[in-house]
Amino acid sequence: MTAAAPSLDPSEVAKFSAMAAEWWNPKGKFGVLHVFNPVRLQFIKEQVTARLARDPLEREPFKGLRFLDIGCGGGLLTEPMSRLGASITGVDPSERNIKTATVHRDEMGLDIDYRVGTAEDLAAAGEQFDVILNMEVIEHVADPQAFTRTCSAMLKPGGLMFVATLNRTLKSFGLAIVGAEYVLGWLPKGTHQWEKFITPAELKGWLGDNGLTVKEELGVTYSPFTRAWKVSRDMDVNYMLVAQKG
Repeated sequence: MTAAAPSLDPSEVAKFSAMAAEWWNPKGKFGVLHVFNPVRLQFIKEQVTARLARDPLEREPFKGLRFLDIGCGGGLLTEPMSRLGASITGVDPSERNIKTATVHRDEMGLDIDYRVGTAEDLAAAGEQFDVILNMEVIEHVADPQAFTRTCSAMLKPGGLMFVATLNRTLKSFGLAIVGAEYVLGWLPKGTHQWEKFITPAELKGWLGDNGLTVKEELGVTYSPFTRAWKVSRDMDVNYMLVAQKG
């Protein structure tokens, strides 16, 4: 384990470490992320190419950009960024998660810098990035406000931070916890704690305090008819946003 960090919640690290072998199984405990991934990827690609003047038709539109995937887990989002040309670092406090990610990276023949560590470790080393992916992570840290400050400090002027998380509403309690974990079994019971969910207003306030301006925000909803996730203006449960520094 890395040096103690204000954002590190050991119980959350242990929870995801116990499931490390499941990351690349589309029918396993992270199956919902496999289905969710295309929506995240499309949002990231659209926003990066539009706001950092990249050609979306290029095979590697992210070439020359340095990305950070915080809480990268087994690399489900890290690998597609590498394939799009990004020079990417994936960091996770779980040694087992990074082992899974590293093995899969090598099998795929990709160039990804995986590290066991925390956002605080990278910030203390003076690391700087053009794009930071903070996806489905902030609701699992001990101090989300301090975590946002640390992440923001690593972003270059004009850089982009993507955040995906869960809104703290009665609707999210019913759907994301009772529904997803206990009724449908999409996620292992206890994956989320409702009191740690973050409202868009809270998140935007923390980003604004650190010199970032939200440029786009979207809800993400699941359709039981198409069995697919799609972007929506309904941000009551899952939502994503992108903010730019300076």
